[in-house]
Amino acid sequence: MTINKNIKSIILIIFLFLITNCSNNSAMKPEDFKNKEPRLIIENYLSGNVKAWGVLQNRSGKVTRQFSADLNGKWDGKQLILDEKFNWDDGEIQNRQWQITKIDENNYEGTAGDVVGKAKGYSYGPAFKFEYVLLVPVKGKEMKITFDDWIFKQDDRVAINRATMTKFGFKVAELTVVFVKD
Repeated sequence: MTINKNIKSIILIIFLFLITNCSNNSAMKPEDFKNKEPRLIIENYLSGNVKAWGVLQNRSGKVTRQFSADLNGKWDGKQLILDEKFNWDDGEIQNRQWQITKIDENNYEGTAGDVVGKAKGYSYGPAFKFEYVLLVPVKGKEMKITFDDWIFKQDDRVAINRATMTKFGFKVAELTVVFVKD
C-alpha cells in the first residue's frame, strides 16, 4: 500500500513538473513588442552614464539584497563596451564589463568575464531581452544561474529591468532594476 502511494506521489510530481515547465506558446516573446514605442536601442540607451537601483528577491519573493549601480557604456558603431559597478547593501562591490555586439537590427551577442558562453539579445520596440548563464558566487563556490533578463524603456531617461534567475529550470530568484540615464 505504501509503495502505491509513493508511486502515485512520484507520478503526480512528474506530471506537475511537466505542466509547469513545458513550453508555453503564450509566453512573452520579444517580437510581441515589435511595433510599440518608445523604441529601445540598447547601444544608444546604455552609452554614457546610467544610474541603477535594484532589489534581489528569493524564489518566495522576499527581498534578500539591494544595490545601486553605475553603468558607463561606449559604442563604437559595432560593439558596446559596458562597465558596470554594483554597490550592494551588505558592502560588497561587484564589477562587470560586457562586450555587446550588434548582429543586426534585432539581434545581439554579449560576453563578460563571469558569463558562460555567449549571451543572446533580442531587441523589438521598447523591449530588450537578454538570455545568458552567469557564474554566481554562492558560499565560496561558483554556481551557473540562467538569466532571462528583460529591459523595458519607459522614456528617454528611464528603463525598468526584470530578470528571472533559474537553476535546472526552477526559479531561484528575481531581480528588479530601475535605470535612469544621465
